[in-house]
Amino acid sequence: MASASEPVTFREFCPLYYLLSAIPTKVQKGFRSLVVYLTALDTNGDYIAVGSSIGMLYLYCRHFNQMRKYNFEGKTEPITVVKLLACFDDLVAAGTASGRVAVFQLVSSLPGRNKQLRRFDVTGIHKNSITALAWSPNGMKLFSGDDKGKIVYSSLDLDQGVCNSHLVLEEPSSIVQLDYSQKVLLVSTLQRSLLFYTEEKSVKQIGTQPRKSAPSSASWLVLVRHRCPAASCLFGRIVDYKGRDKNQLCFTWISQ
Repeated sequence: MASASEPVTFREFCPLYYLLSAIPTKVQKGFRSLVVYLTALDTNGDYIAVGSSIGMLYLYCRHFNQMRKYNFEGKTEPITVVKLLACFDDLVAAGTASGRVAVFQLVSSLPGRNKQLRRFDVTGIHKNSITALAWSPNGMKLFSGDDKGKIVYSSLDLDQGVCNSHLVLEEPSSIVQLDYSQKVLLVSTLQRSLLFYTEEKSVKQIGTQPRKSAPSSASWLVLVRHRCPAASCLFGRIVDYKGRDKNQLCFTWISQ
Protein backbone atom coordinates (compact mmCIF):
# COMPACT_ATOMS: atom_id res chain seq x y z
CA MET A 1 0.00 0.00 0.00
CA ALA A 2 1.27 3.46 -0.83
CA SER A 3 2.34 5.63 2.07
CA ALA A 4 0.65 8.96 2.77
CA SER A 5 3.65 10.86 1.38
CA GLU A 6 3.56 9.14 -2.02
CA PRO A 7 1.60 10.77 -4.87
CA VAL A 8 -1.79 9.24 -5.56
CA THR A 9 -2.01 7.50 -8.94
CA PHE A 10 -4.60 5.41 -10.75
CA ARG A 11 -3.80 1.72 -10.59
CA GLU A 12 -5.44 -1.25 -12.26
CA PHE A 13 -7.43 -3.06 -9.57
CA CYS A 14 -8.30 -6.05 -11.73
CA PRO A 15 -7.16 -6.85 -15.29
CA LEU A 16 -10.71 -7.93 -16.31
CA TYR A 17 -9.51 -10.97 -18.24
CA TYR A 18 -13.06 -12.31 -18.31
CA LEU A 19 -14.11 -9.20 -20.26
CA LEU A 20 -11.15 -8.99 -22.62
CA SER A 21 -11.30 -12.70 -23.45
CA ALA A 22 -14.86 -12.21 -24.78
CA ILE A 23 -13.69 -9.59 -27.32
CA PRO A 24 -11.78 -10.91 -30.35
CA THR A 25 -8.36 -9.46 -31.12
CA LYS A 26 -8.87 -9.92 -34.88
CA VAL A 27 -11.83 -10.35 -37.23
CA GLN A 28 -12.05 -11.48 -40.83
CA LYS A 29 -13.60 -9.06 -43.35
CA GLY A 30 -13.61 -10.74 -46.74
CA PHE A 31 -9.98 -11.53 -47.54
CA ARG A 32 -8.69 -9.10 -44.92
CA SER A 33 -7.85 -9.75 -41.30
CA LEU A 34 -8.54 -6.66 -39.16
CA VAL A 35 -7.02 -5.99 -35.75
CA VAL A 36 -9.68 -5.03 -33.19
CA TYR A 37 -8.81 -1.95 -31.12
CA LEU A 38 -10.86 -0.84 -28.11
CA THR A 39 -11.81 2.79 -28.75
CA ALA A 40 -14.49 3.82 -26.21
CA LEU A 41 -15.62 2.85 -22.72
CA ASP A 42 -18.43 3.55 -20.27
CA THR A 43 -19.64 1.71 -17.17
CA ASN A 44 -22.42 1.69 -14.61
CA GLY A 45 -23.61 -0.75 -11.96
CA ASP A 46 -25.20 -3.08 -14.52
CA TYR A 47 -23.07 -2.93 -17.67
CA ILE A 48 -19.65 -2.29 -19.14
CA ALA A 49 -19.89 -0.87 -22.67
CA VAL A 50 -16.86 -1.06 -24.95
CA GLY A 51 -16.64 0.46 -28.44
CA SER A 52 -14.25 -0.93 -31.02
CA SER A 53 -12.44 0.04 -34.20
CA ILE A 54 -14.58 -2.34 -36.29
CA GLY A 55 -17.90 -0.66 -35.46
CA MET A 56 -18.94 -3.31 -32.96
CA LEU A 57 -20.33 -2.36 -29.56
CA TYR A 58 -19.60 -4.92 -26.85
CA LEU A 59 -21.91 -4.82 -23.85
CA TYR A 60 -20.99 -6.88 -20.81
CA CYS A 61 -23.74 -7.58 -18.25
CA ARG A 62 -22.14 -7.54 -14.81
CA HIS A 63 -24.98 -9.42 -13.09
CA PHE A 64 -25.19 -12.40 -15.47
CA ASN A 65 -21.58 -12.36 -16.75
CA GLN A 66 -22.77 -12.27 -20.35
CA MET A 67 -21.35 -10.44 -23.34
CA ARG A 68 -23.64 -9.06 -26.05
CA LYS A 69 -22.71 -7.49 -29.38
CA TYR A 70 -24.39 -4.69 -31.34
CA ASN A 71 -23.16 -3.32 -34.64
CA PHE A 72 -23.68 -0.44 -37.05
CA GLU A 73 -24.86 -1.59 -40.43
CA GLY A 74 -22.90 -0.48 -43.46
CA LYS A 75 -19.21 0.30 -43.60
CA THR A 76 -16.88 -0.64 -40.78
CA GLU A 77 -15.88 2.45 -38.79
CA PRO A 78 -14.59 3.08 -35.28
CA ILE A 79 -16.95 3.80 -32.41
CA THR A 80 -15.59 6.96 -30.80
CA VAL A 81 -17.82 7.36 -27.73
CA VAL A 82 -20.39 5.32 -25.78
CA LYS A 83 -22.78 6.42 -23.02
CA LEU A 84 -24.88 4.19 -20.75
CA LEU A 85 -28.03 5.17 -18.88
CA ALA A 86 -29.91 3.21 -16.24
CA CYS A 87 -33.49 4.46 -15.89
CA PHE A 88 -36.81 2.62 -16.29
CA ASP A 89 -35.24 0.96 -19.34
CA ASP A 90 -31.52 0.44 -19.82
CA LEU A 91 -30.16 2.51 -22.71
CA VAL A 92 -26.81 2.80 -24.44
CA ALA A 93 -25.84 5.39 -27.05
CA ALA A 94 -22.85 5.10 -29.35
CA GLY A 95 -21.25 7.55 -31.78
CA THR A 96 -18.88 6.83 -34.67
CA ALA A 97 -16.04 8.50 -36.54
CA SER A 98 -18.31 9.48 -39.46
CA GLY A 99 -20.95 11.18 -37.28
CA ARG A 100 -23.46 8.38 -36.87
CA VAL A 101 -25.26 8.03 -33.52
CA ALA A 102 -27.32 5.01 -32.50
CA VAL A 103 -29.35 4.38 -29.35
CA PHE A 104 -30.10 0.84 -28.20
CA GLN A 105 -32.99 0.18 -25.84
CA LEU A 106 -31.92 -3.01 -24.09
CA VAL A 107 -33.98 -6.07 -23.26
CA SER A 108 -34.83 -6.63 -19.59
CA SER A 109 -36.11 -9.72 -17.80
CA LEU A 110 -37.87 -7.65 -15.14
CA PRO A 111 -41.69 -7.36 -15.21
CA GLY A 112 -42.99 -4.34 -17.12
CA ARG A 113 -39.66 -3.63 -18.78
CA ASN A 114 -38.68 -3.72 -22.45
CA LYS A 115 -38.81 -7.24 -23.92
CA GLN A 116 -37.43 -6.54 -27.40
CA LEU A 117 -34.23 -4.84 -28.47
CA ARG A 118 -34.97 -1.54 -30.21
CA ARG A 119 -32.68 0.87 -32.00
CA PHE A 120 -32.99 4.59 -32.73
CA ASP A 121 -30.73 6.46 -35.16
CA VAL A 122 -29.64 10.10 -35.21
CA THR A 123 -28.99 10.83 -38.86
CA GLY A 124 -28.48 13.69 -41.28
CA ILE A 125 -26.95 16.31 -38.96
CA HIS A 126 -23.51 15.21 -37.76
CA LYS A 127 -20.99 14.85 -40.57
CA ASN A 128 -17.88 14.46 -38.41
CA SER A 129 -16.58 12.31 -35.60
CA ILE A 130 -18.77 12.16 -32.48
CA THR A 131 -16.77 13.23 -29.43
CA ALA A 132 -19.30 13.48 -26.57
CA LEU A 133 -22.73 12.20 -25.51
CA ALA A 134 -24.99 13.17 -22.60
CA TRP A 135 -28.33 11.73 -21.40
CA SER A 136 -31.11 13.37 -19.46
CA PRO A 137 -31.84 11.33 -16.30
CA ASN A 138 -35.14 9.99 -17.69
CA GLY A 139 -33.69 8.90 -21.04
CA MET A 140 -35.99 11.15 -23.10
CA LYS A 141 -33.20 13.50 -24.23
CA LEU A 142 -29.82 12.76 -25.75
CA PHE A 143 -27.23 15.40 -26.62
CA SER A 144 -24.38 14.61 -29.01
CA GLY A 145 -21.35 16.71 -29.90
CA ASP A 146 -18.78 16.33 -32.68
CA ASP A 147 -15.25 17.46 -33.45
CA LYS A 148 -16.48 20.39 -35.57
CA GLY A 149 -18.41 21.94 -32.68
CA LYS A 150 -21.95 20.86 -33.54
CA ILE A 151 -24.31 19.85 -30.71
CA VAL A 152 -27.47 17.95 -31.60
CA TYR A 153 -30.50 17.41 -29.38
CA SER A 154 -32.46 14.18 -29.91
CA SER A 155 -35.89 13.68 -28.34
CA LEU A 156 -36.75 10.03 -27.77
CA ASP A 157 -40.24 8.62 -27.29
CA LEU A 158 -39.51 5.06 -26.22
CA ASP A 159 -43.19 4.09 -26.07
CA GLN A 160 -43.87 5.22 -29.65
CA GLY A 161 -40.46 4.25 -30.98
CA VAL A 162 -39.73 7.75 -32.31
CA CYS A 163 -36.51 9.79 -32.33
CA ASN A 164 -36.49 13.41 -33.54
CA SER A 165 -33.22 15.35 -33.79
CA HIS A 166 -32.13 18.91 -34.57
CA LEU A 167 -29.10 21.15 -34.21
CA VAL A 168 -29.18 23.31 -31.05
CA LEU A 169 -25.71 24.84 -30.82
CA GLU A 170 -22.60 25.24 -32.94
CA GLU A 171 -19.20 26.12 -31.50
CA PRO A 172 -16.04 27.05 -33.44
CA SER A 173 -13.99 24.19 -31.93
CA SER A 174 -14.35 20.52 -31.05
CA ILE A 175 -16.74 19.43 -28.30
CA VAL A 176 -14.87 17.44 -25.67
CA GLN A 177 -17.49 16.97 -22.93
CA LEU A 178 -21.22 17.31 -22.30
CA ASP A 179 -23.39 16.99 -19.20
CA TYR A 180 -27.08 17.73 -18.69
CA SER A 181 -29.49 18.27 -15.81
CA GLN A 182 -32.50 20.43 -15.03
CA LYS A 183 -32.78 22.06 -18.46
CA VAL A 184 -29.13 23.11 -18.50
CA LEU A 185 -26.52 21.62 -20.81
CA LEU A 186 -22.91 21.97 -19.73
CA VAL A 187 -20.45 22.10 -22.59
CA SER A 188 -16.66 21.99 -22.74
CA THR A 189 -14.82 22.66 -26.00
CA LEU A 190 -11.17 23.12 -26.92
CA GLN A 191 -11.64 26.88 -26.53
CA ARG A 192 -14.10 27.47 -23.71
CA SER A 193 -16.68 26.08 -21.30
CA LEU A 194 -20.29 27.23 -21.23
CA LEU A 195 -23.83 26.66 -20.00
CA PHE A 196 -26.59 26.29 -22.58
CA TYR A 197 -30.09 26.89 -21.20
CA THR A 198 -32.29 24.65 -23.32
CA GLU A 199 -35.59 26.41 -22.56
CA GLU A 200 -34.37 29.96 -23.24
CA LYS A 201 -31.83 28.81 -25.85
CA SER A 202 -29.29 31.14 -24.28
CA VAL A 203 -25.58 30.68 -23.59
CA LYS A 204 -23.54 31.75 -20.56
CA GLN A 205 -19.78 31.35 -20.72
CA ILE A 206 -17.97 29.88 -17.71
CA GLY A 207 -15.01 32.03 -16.78
CA THR A 208 -14.16 35.52 -18.00
CA GLN A 209 -10.75 34.99 -19.60
CA PRO A 210 -10.57 33.28 -23.03
CA ARG A 211 -8.11 30.45 -23.48
CA LYS A 212 -4.99 31.67 -25.22
CA SER A 213 -4.42 28.38 -27.05
CA ALA A 214 -6.28 25.14 -27.56
CA PRO A 215 -5.04 22.58 -25.02
CA SER A 216 -4.31 18.96 -25.83
CA SER A 217 -7.16 18.08 -23.46
CA ALA A 218 -9.80 20.62 -22.52
CA SER A 219 -11.29 21.36 -19.13
CA TRP A 220 -13.73 19.06 -17.37
CA LEU A 221 -17.21 20.12 -16.38
CA VAL A 222 -18.77 18.74 -13.23
CA LEU A 223 -22.47 19.11 -12.56
CA VAL A 224 -23.10 19.66 -8.84
CA ARG A 225 -26.74 18.76 -8.31
CA HIS A 226 -28.77 20.36 -5.53
CA ARG A 227 -26.00 22.82 -4.59
CA CYS A 228 -24.88 25.00 -7.47
CA PRO A 229 -25.46 24.66 -11.21
CA ALA A 230 -21.93 23.89 -12.32
CA ALA A 231 -18.25 23.93 -11.58
CA SER A 232 -15.52 23.77 -14.18
CA CYS A 233 -11.88 22.91 -13.64
CA LEU A 234 -9.88 25.13 -15.99
CA PHE A 235 -6.14 24.43 -16.02
CA GLY A 236 -5.93 23.83 -12.29
CA ARG A 237 -8.38 26.55 -11.33
CA ILE A 238 -12.05 26.35 -10.52
CA VAL A 239 -14.79 28.81 -11.43
CA ASP A 240 -18.43 28.82 -10.48
CA TYR A 241 -21.34 29.18 -12.91
CA LYS A 242 -21.17 32.98 -12.76
CA GLY A 243 -17.61 32.95 -14.03
CA ARG A 244 -15.93 33.98 -10.78
CA ASP A 245 -12.46 32.56 -10.32
CA LYS A 246 -12.06 30.43 -7.22
CA ASN A 247 -8.95 29.38 -5.32
CA GLN A 248 -6.40 27.28 -7.14
CA LEU A 249 -6.63 23.54 -6.62
CA CYS A 250 -5.04 20.33 -7.83
CA PHE A 251 -7.92 17.89 -7.42
CA THR A 252 -11.56 18.15 -6.47
CA TRP A 253 -13.93 15.33 -5.54
CA ILE A 254 -17.62 16.16 -5.85
CA SER A 255 -20.21 13.58 -4.82
CA GLN A 256 -23.74 13.55 -6.19
